[in-house]
Amino acid sequence: MAVLLEADLEVTLDRPGEPPVHGRLRGSGSRLTLELDDPGVFAGTADAAAVRGVAETLAAQGIVLSVERDGERLVLLGAVSAPWWQRRLTGTRRIRLGSLRGAWTSARSRSRSTPSVLPGAGLTPPGTLWPLVPTLRRRPRRVTTTHDPARGGDPRLVLTRETALPGETRSVFRLVDGMTLGSDPACSVVLAGLEPLHARIRHDERDEWVVDAIAGMTRVHGAVVDSQILRTGARVDLGPHRLAYVREEYADHGRPFGGRIGGEAGRQLPQPPRTVVQRDATPQEERS
Repeated sequence: MAVLLEADLEVTLDRPGEPPVHGRLRGSGSRLTLELDDPGVFAGTADAAAVRGVAETLAAQGIVLSVERDGERLVLLGAVSAPWWQRRLTGTRRIRLGSLRGAWTSARSRSRSTPSVLPGAGLTPPGTLWPLVPTLRRRPRRVTTTHDPARGGDPRLVLTRETALPGETRSVFRLVDGMTLGSDPACSVVLAGLEPLHARIRHDERDEWVVDAIAGMTRVHGAVVDSQILRTGARVDLGPHRLAYVREEYADHGRPFGGRIGGEAGRQLPQPPRTVVQRDATPQEERS
C-alpha cells in the first residue's frame, strides 16, 4: 500500500556551541525535498547508522527524500537504488549520492568527526520481542458471555412519555415470568386503551425475556412482532403506550463478556441453560 504525503514544514536544529541549522521539508505524494543550509551536520560517522535506518524506513513506505542545498541535489534517500560503488561508501543501496558536492560534503563531515545530532537509541522505545511469546500457542477465545448466574439484572419495563413535566414520576414494572399486559383488571399490568389481554412477558430456559403478542398489535423498535426477545433499551409499543425494556448490561445477553468490553457484534452464540433459577416475586409497580 503506497503512502501519500503532503508536507510543508520548517525546522531548526539547535547545537550547543554551534550555529543553528535551518531546513524546510516540503513535497507531495511519495516525493519529499529537504532543503538544508548546512547538510554536513547529518553526514558524520556518528549519525551514519541512524541515516541508514531512515533511508530503509522511507524505502519500505515507497518514499523518496531529496536532500538539497541552494537548489542543488546532494543525496537521495528511500526508494532508490544506488550503484555498487556508492553502496561501499554508505553501507546501503537506499542512499544515492546526487552530485560530487554531496560526496564531498559526506567525506568532509566524516573526516572532521562531526558529532551526532540525530536521536540515539536511548530515545526510541524498545522493540517488540520476537517471537511474540505471550500470543503463541494460545487457543482462540470462544465468544460467549459471563452473565449473572442468578439470572438477575433487574429486568423491568418503564412507561415512557413523549413529554414529561418537572417532578413527574414514571411507572416501572418489574418483570416476572408470565406477566400479562392489557386493559383487563386481572392483568399483571393494567393500561387503558389495550385489548383485555394484549401481550405477555415470559422468561425462557435460556434466561431471555420475551414479549408475546396475544390479541393486540405489539411493536418492538417500530416493527410489528408476534414474539420477540428483548434487549436492554428495546422500545416496546402496546397500543397508545410506549415502554422501554431495561436490564443491567452484566446480565443482558446482547452484551458479550458481561458488557461493552467484549464488543458490539450483532450475532452472539446462544447461552447454555442456566442451572440456578431465580425465584420470581409477584408483579409490582413502582414509582421512581
